[in-house]
Amino acid sequence: MAQINSCLKRTFIGFNFLFAIIGGIIIGLAVLSQILTSAEKDPSVEGRGMGLIVLYIMGTVTMLLGLLGAFGAYKEQKLSLVVFLVCMVIGAFLMIRGGIPAAISRPQIEGVLEEKFRDLLPLNSASFQVKHMADTLQTQMHCCGLFSYTDWNNDIPASCLCSDEDEEKYECRMLGYSYLSQRRSIYSKPCFPILMHYILLLADISLGIIFTLAALAVLGVVLSSIMIHQLRQPNRTTVLFSVPAIFTSGPPKYQELHNPPPPY
Repeated sequence: MAQINSCLKRTFIGFNFLFAIIGGIIIGLAVLSQILTSAEKDPSVEGRGMGLIVLYIMGTVTMLLGLLGAFGAYKEQKLSLVVFLVCMVIGAFLMIRGGIPAAISRPQIEGVLEEKFRDLLPLNSASFQVKHMADTLQTQMHCCGLFSYTDWNNDIPASCLCSDEDEEKYECRMLGYSYLSQRRSIYSKPCFPILMHYILLLADISLGIIFTLAALAVLGVVLSSIMIHQLRQPNRTTVLFSVPAIFTSGPPKYQELHNPPPPY
Protein backbone atom coordinates (compact mmCIF):
# COMPACT_ATOMS: atom_id res chain seq x y z
CA MET A 1 0.00 0.00 0.00
CA ALA A 2 1.38 3.42 -0.95
CA GLN A 3 2.44 5.47 2.06
CA ILE A 4 3.42 8.68 0.23
CA ASN A 5 1.00 11.10 -1.34
CA SER A 6 0.89 10.32 -5.07
CA CYS A 7 1.02 13.97 -6.13
CA LEU A 8 4.05 14.59 -3.91
CA LYS A 9 5.73 11.48 -5.26
CA ARG A 10 5.28 12.56 -8.89
CA THR A 11 6.55 16.04 -8.09
CA PHE A 12 9.60 14.67 -6.32
CA ILE A 13 10.43 12.20 -9.10
CA GLY A 14 10.13 14.98 -11.71
CA PHE A 15 12.34 17.23 -9.59
CA ASN A 16 15.02 14.54 -9.39
CA PHE A 17 14.92 13.83 -13.10
CA LEU A 18 15.49 17.55 -13.64
CA PHE A 19 18.38 17.34 -11.18
CA ALA A 20 19.86 14.40 -13.10
CA ILE A 21 19.51 16.27 -16.42
CA ILE A 22 21.36 19.26 -14.96
CA GLY A 23 24.15 16.90 -13.91
CA GLY A 24 24.33 15.52 -17.44
CA ILE A 25 24.51 19.05 -18.85
CA ILE A 26 27.41 19.87 -16.52
CA ILE A 27 29.26 16.73 -17.67
CA GLY A 28 28.58 17.67 -21.30
CA LEU A 29 29.99 21.17 -20.71
CA ALA A 30 33.09 19.62 -19.16
CA VAL A 31 33.59 17.35 -22.18
CA LEU A 32 33.07 20.28 -24.56
CA SER A 33 35.53 22.42 -22.62
CA GLN A 34 38.09 19.63 -22.68
CA ILE A 35 37.75 19.32 -26.46
CA LEU A 36 37.90 23.05 -27.16
CA THR A 37 40.82 23.67 -24.80
CA SER A 38 42.80 20.58 -25.69
CA ALA A 39 46.44 20.99 -24.81
CA GLU A 40 47.35 19.69 -28.25
CA LYS A 41 45.66 22.73 -29.80
CA ASP A 42 46.73 25.32 -27.26
CA PRO A 43 49.61 24.58 -24.88
CA SER A 44 48.87 27.75 -22.90
CA VAL A 45 45.83 26.15 -21.25
CA GLU A 46 47.52 23.17 -19.64
CA GLY A 47 46.39 24.37 -16.20
CA ARG A 48 42.75 23.76 -17.03
CA GLY A 49 42.83 20.25 -15.53
CA MET A 50 41.60 21.18 -12.04
CA GLY A 51 38.60 23.08 -13.37
CA LEU A 52 37.62 20.15 -15.60
CA ILE A 53 37.94 17.72 -12.68
CA VAL A 54 35.65 19.93 -10.59
CA LEU A 55 33.07 20.01 -13.42
CA TYR A 56 33.20 16.24 -13.87
CA ILE A 57 32.79 15.61 -10.12
CA MET A 58 29.96 18.14 -9.78
CA GLY A 59 28.10 16.75 -12.78
CA THR A 60 28.50 13.12 -11.74
CA VAL A 61 27.43 13.74 -8.13
CA THR A 62 24.42 15.79 -9.26
CA MET A 63 23.28 13.10 -11.68
CA LEU A 64 23.72 10.28 -9.15
CA LEU A 65 21.83 12.18 -6.45
CA GLY A 66 18.96 12.85 -8.85
CA LEU A 67 18.72 9.16 -9.74
CA LEU A 68 18.97 8.17 -6.06
CA GLY A 69 16.15 10.50 -5.07
CA ALA A 70 13.92 9.33 -7.93
CA PHE A 71 14.57 5.69 -7.01
CA GLY A 72 13.84 6.30 -3.32
CA ALA A 73 10.57 8.04 -4.11
CA TYR A 74 9.44 5.45 -6.64
CA LYS A 75 10.20 2.52 -4.33
CA GLU A 76 9.23 4.50 -1.21
CA GLN A 77 12.55 3.44 0.28
CA LYS A 78 13.29 5.35 3.44
CA LEU A 79 17.07 4.75 3.44
CA SER A 80 17.53 6.20 -0.04
CA LEU A 81 15.50 9.25 0.89
CA VAL A 82 17.52 9.78 4.08
CA VAL A 83 20.81 9.58 2.15
CA PHE A 84 19.39 11.99 -0.41
CA LEU A 85 18.29 14.39 2.35
CA VAL A 86 21.73 14.38 4.00
CA CYS A 87 23.48 14.98 0.66
CA MET A 88 21.09 17.82 -0.16
CA VAL A 89 21.75 19.51 3.18
CA ILE A 90 25.52 19.24 2.68
CA GLY A 91 25.25 20.39 -0.95
CA ALA A 92 23.08 23.41 -0.11
CA PHE A 93 25.51 24.42 2.65
CA LEU A 94 28.56 24.13 0.36
CA MET A 95 26.88 25.97 -2.52
CA ILE A 96 25.79 28.86 -0.31
CA ARG A 97 29.13 28.96 1.51
CA GLY A 98 31.03 29.12 -1.78
CA GLY A 99 28.58 31.25 -3.73
CA ILE A 100 28.26 34.20 -1.35
CA PRO A 101 32.04 34.98 -1.17
CA ALA A 102 32.29 34.50 -4.96
CA ALA A 103 29.44 36.96 -5.51
CA ILE A 104 31.07 39.47 -3.16
CA SER A 105 34.48 39.21 -4.87
CA ARG A 106 33.05 39.32 -8.41
CA PRO A 107 33.41 43.14 -8.79
CA GLN A 108 37.10 42.85 -7.85
CA ILE A 109 38.01 40.42 -10.65
CA GLU A 110 38.73 43.06 -13.27
CA GLY A 111 41.00 45.10 -11.02
CA VAL A 112 43.02 42.07 -9.90
CA LEU A 113 43.48 40.75 -13.43
CA GLU A 114 44.39 44.17 -14.80
CA GLU A 115 47.14 44.51 -12.23
CA LYS A 116 48.51 41.07 -13.08
CA PHE A 117 48.43 41.71 -16.84
CA ARG A 118 50.14 45.09 -16.52
CA ASP A 119 53.02 43.36 -14.76
CA LEU A 120 53.65 41.46 -18.04
CA LEU A 121 54.37 44.64 -20.03
CA PRO A 122 56.11 45.38 -22.29
CA LEU A 123 55.18 42.35 -24.34
CA ASN A 124 58.14 42.49 -26.70
CA SER A 125 60.52 41.77 -23.80
CA ALA A 126 58.28 39.27 -21.98
CA SER A 127 58.93 35.55 -21.67
CA PHE A 128 58.16 33.09 -24.44
CA GLN A 129 55.07 31.80 -22.61
CA VAL A 130 53.63 35.32 -22.26
CA LYS A 131 54.30 36.10 -25.92
CA HIS A 132 52.65 32.86 -26.96
CA MET A 133 49.61 33.65 -24.82
CA ALA A 134 49.37 37.15 -26.32
CA ASP A 135 49.72 35.82 -29.86
CA THR A 136 46.98 33.27 -29.19
CA LEU A 137 44.62 35.93 -27.83
CA GLN A 138 45.33 38.28 -30.72
CA THR A 139 44.73 35.56 -33.32
CA GLN A 140 41.52 34.24 -31.78
CA MET A 141 39.99 37.54 -30.62
CA HIS A 142 41.27 39.75 -33.46
CA CYS A 143 42.88 42.33 -31.19
CA CYS A 144 46.33 43.82 -30.69
CA GLY A 145 48.12 44.23 -27.37
CA LEU A 146 46.65 43.72 -23.95
CA PHE A 147 45.73 47.37 -23.36
CA SER A 148 47.02 48.96 -26.58
CA TYR A 149 49.17 48.12 -29.57
CA THR A 150 51.92 50.15 -27.85
CA ASP A 151 52.34 47.23 -25.43
CA TRP A 152 54.60 45.75 -28.14
CA ASN A 153 56.56 49.01 -28.55
CA ASN A 154 57.73 48.92 -32.18
CA ASP A 155 57.97 45.14 -32.38
CA ILE A 156 54.38 44.38 -33.41
CA PRO A 157 53.91 40.66 -34.25
CA ALA A 158 52.14 39.23 -37.27
CA SER A 159 49.16 38.20 -35.11
CA CYS A 160 48.22 41.89 -34.85
CA LEU A 161 48.03 42.42 -38.60
CA CYS A 162 44.71 42.77 -40.42
CA SER A 163 44.30 41.07 -43.75
CA ASP A 164 42.08 42.44 -46.49
CA GLU A 165 39.30 40.09 -45.41
CA ASP A 166 39.70 41.09 -41.75
CA GLU A 167 39.29 44.78 -42.57
CA GLU A 168 35.75 44.04 -43.77
CA LYS A 169 34.80 42.16 -40.58
CA TYR A 170 36.79 43.79 -37.77
CA GLU A 171 37.94 47.25 -36.73
CA CYS A 172 41.42 47.93 -38.03
CA ARG A 173 43.71 50.94 -38.07
CA MET A 174 46.59 51.99 -40.26
CA LEU A 175 49.95 52.16 -38.57
CA GLY A 176 53.05 53.72 -40.15
CA TYR A 177 56.63 54.21 -39.03
CA SER A 178 58.87 57.13 -39.71
CA TYR A 179 61.75 54.88 -40.74
CA LEU A 180 59.59 52.72 -42.98
CA SER A 181 57.87 53.68 -46.15
CA GLN A 182 55.23 50.99 -45.76
CA ARG A 183 52.08 51.27 -43.69
CA ARG A 184 50.46 48.30 -42.00
CA SER A 185 46.91 47.66 -40.84
CA ILE A 186 46.50 46.25 -37.34
CA TYR A 187 43.53 45.40 -35.13
CA SER A 188 42.42 48.53 -33.33
CA LYS A 189 40.87 46.88 -30.26
CA PRO A 190 43.03 45.78 -27.33
CA CYS A 191 42.65 42.23 -26.01
CA PHE A 192 42.12 42.84 -22.30
CA PRO A 193 38.57 44.33 -22.50
CA ILE A 194 37.47 41.49 -24.79
CA LEU A 195 39.04 38.91 -22.50
CA MET A 196 37.40 40.48 -19.45
CA HIS A 197 34.01 40.34 -21.15
CA TYR A 198 34.25 36.58 -21.47
CA ILE A 199 35.73 36.12 -17.99
CA LEU A 200 32.93 38.12 -16.36
CA LEU A 201 30.34 36.30 -18.46
CA LEU A 202 31.78 32.98 -17.30
CA ALA A 203 31.76 34.23 -13.69
CA ASP A 204 28.10 35.26 -13.97
CA ILE A 205 27.14 31.89 -15.47
CA SER A 206 29.05 30.08 -12.71
CA LEU A 207 27.30 32.11 -10.01
CA GLY A 208 23.95 31.43 -11.64
CA ILE A 209 24.65 27.69 -11.68
CA ILE A 210 25.81 27.72 -8.05
CA PHE A 211 22.76 29.56 -6.68
CA THR A 212 20.37 27.57 -8.91
CA LEU A 213 21.80 24.32 -7.54
CA ALA A 214 21.58 25.74 -4.01
CA ALA A 215 17.89 26.61 -4.49
CA LEU A 216 17.20 23.15 -5.94
CA ALA A 217 19.03 21.56 -3.01
CA VAL A 218 16.89 23.48 -0.50
CA LEU A 219 13.75 22.41 -2.39
CA GLY A 220 15.01 18.83 -2.33
CA VAL A 221 15.52 19.06 1.43
CA VAL A 222 11.92 20.23 1.92
CA LEU A 223 10.35 17.59 -0.33
CA SER A 224 12.44 14.69 0.96
CA SER A 225 11.74 15.72 4.57
CA ILE A 226 8.00 15.61 3.93
CA MET A 227 8.25 12.19 2.29
CA ILE A 228 10.35 10.76 5.11
CA HIS A 229 7.81 12.11 7.62
CA GLN A 230 5.03 10.33 5.75
CA LEU A 231 7.01 7.08 5.72
CA ARG A 232 7.50 7.28 9.50
CA GLN A 233 3.74 7.20 10.05
CA PRO A 234 2.48 4.49 7.69
CA ASN A 235 -1.15 3.43 7.33
CA ARG A 236 -2.55 6.43 9.11
CA THR A 237 -6.28 6.13 9.36
CA THR A 238 -8.46 9.07 8.60
CA VAL A 239 -9.71 10.74 11.74
CA LEU A 240 -13.45 11.31 11.64
CA PHE A 241 -15.04 13.94 13.76
CA SER A 242 -17.58 12.45 16.16
CA VAL A 243 -20.47 14.35 17.59
CA PRO A 244 -20.04 14.94 21.31
CA ALA A 245 -22.29 12.94 23.55
CA ILE A 246 -24.00 16.02 24.89
CA PHE A 247 -25.54 16.61 21.49
CA THR A 248 -26.73 13.06 20.93
CA SER A 249 -30.24 12.10 21.67
CA GLY A 250 -30.26 9.93 24.78
CA PRO A 251 -33.01 7.77 26.04
CA PRO A 252 -36.18 9.62 27.01
CA LYS A 253 -36.35 10.83 30.52
CA TYR A 254 -39.66 9.11 30.92
CA GLN A 255 -41.65 6.54 29.09
CA GLU A 256 -45.34 6.62 28.56
CA LEU A 257 -46.97 3.94 30.63
CA HIS A 258 -49.46 1.75 28.94
CA ASN A 259 -51.83 -0.27 31.05
CA PRO A 260 -52.03 -3.83 29.76
CA PRO A 261 -55.49 -4.87 28.64
CA PRO A 262 -57.45 -6.76 31.32
CA PRO A 263 -57.49 -10.53 30.96
CA TYR A 264 -60.68 -12.10 29.86
